[in-house]
Amino acid sequence: MNEAQKYEVREARAGTGKGLFASADFTKDEFIVEYTGTKIPTAEADISKSRYLFELDKDWTLDGPPQINVAGYINHSCDPNAEAETQDGHIYVSAIKVIRAGEEITIDYGDEYFDEFIKPVGCRCGAKKHRG
Repeated sequence: MNEAQKYEVREARAGTGKGLFASADFTKDEFIVEYTGTKIPTAEADISKSRYLFELDKDWTLDGPPQINVAGYINHSCDPNAEAETQDGHIYVSAIKVIRAGEEITIDYGDEYFDEFIKPVGCRCGAKKHRG
């Protein structure tokens, strides 16, 4: 099965738009997808209106809207089943627990994004316990 067959984009929970869903099972630590986008200086990202920014390091950030980056459909969860790691200028998303076919693939967007964009409107991730 190739990578594109292992996930699909479809409607997620009410209020969160589209999400990325597993169409096959993923084992813990299995690679899911690479977060891709346009590499921009972090200083430029700091003033950008984009909500699809992923910091590579203190100097560089990827701007990866879903139109060019399927990983941009991964929604936030306070109890995620995947995580993103930066390696050599790339951002790789991998499962941190077993993800069954049909489950939404989620990551924790981190404190800064949560405090700026999610907390003011209320978290809709569906986790039993939400971060502060």
